[in-house]
Amino acid sequence: ASCSVWLSEAQTEFKRVAEENVTLPCHHRLGLLEQGSLDIEWLLHISETVQKAVITYSGGHVYNDLNEEQKGRVSFTSNFLAGDASLQIISLQSSDAGKYICKVKNAGQYEWARITLKVVEKPSKPKCWLEGELLEGKELSLQCRSASGTAPISYRWQRISEEDERAEHLPPTSRVNISNPGQVLLKNLTQMSTGLYQCIATNEAGQESCVVQVTVQHAQNVGMIAGAVCGVVVGLSLLFLVVRLTIRRKEKKRYEEEEAPNEIREDAEAPKAHLVKPSSSSSGSRSSRSGSSSTRSTANSASRSQRTLSTEATPHLTPPQYSQREMEGKEIEPKKVDYANLMKMGATLVMVPAQSRAFQTV
Repeated sequence: ASCSVWLSEAQTEFKRVAEENVTLPCHHRLGLLEQGSLDIEWLLHISETVQKAVITYSGGHVYNDLNEEQKGRVSFTSNFLAGDASLQIISLQSSDAGKYICKVKNAGQYEWARITLKVVEKPSKPKCWLEGELLEGKELSLQCRSASGTAPISYRWQRISEEDERAEHLPPTSRVNISNPGQVLLKNLTQMSTGLYQCIATNEAGQESCVVQVTVQHAQNVGMIAGAVCGVVVGLSLLFLVVRLTIRRKEKKRYEEEEAPNEIREDAEAPKAHLVKPSSSSSGSRSSRSGSSSTRSTANSASRSQRTLSTEATPHLTPPQYSQREMEGKEIEPKKVDYANLMKMGATLVMVPAQSRAFQTV
């Protein structure tokens, strides 16, 4: 048998939409020769120099996991041993597009088929947005674009009824950008321009759409809204200022109340100094007086008696601090000595001036 290639003009090229399934045909008559030597191979030519195996049958086994992109999505459709080695691809992706070659070999004879597969993607859901001012007399631009999809993609804007979503014509003042069909310009906006606008993106695989709301406002209403917003902002600013001033005033008043007791007045009278003789002096004087000889004690006793007589005739000055100290200490005066007994004991009477005694008896 001679080598033969079966080609059909209607089957040399297939076009399918992404996510659909497709079956690429391949028939042969080499299975009737020897079952053990039959080889079937499907190849995908990505470019003139790059190709990869899709599925093969060799040595009685099928290998359908030869590449990661198509793993689990390719298989033989029927009894490939009997002559139908067609290839089935499920959940088509854009990467599945290309030229496929089916090669069948058995007992030194070959048969093959060439098929071109095209995968088209419908437009992704387009994005609609507005550019311009929604004011009477202004211009507004309607924009629409799909992020993905097989080119060419055509765009069409229409106005739809809000009640029954029935398609309506665009306002008479609208203009379509010829270089960018996804853009429509609405000129001289009026209240009649308010409504829902729909953009439809279409290609050979299908279509998707999006909707945008247009609400035209009166210029007077805009001024009133702006004035109200400004008034609210000014009112809040004044309220914040009043609250801040009140807080600062309270803080200042509290600070003055706390600092008032610490201030020193310039016209305040300085405190009077009080001289107090240390108690150690008085106790030292008493201890020194008690440690004196018996002769001085006798003399002091005599002088004390004499002072009683002399103070009537000759008054003397006693330092106030010493007198005050004697009063506070409540020093007990020594008992009076009988002069007759002193004379019998042989004591000598000594007269001490009153001024000297004032400094000695402390």
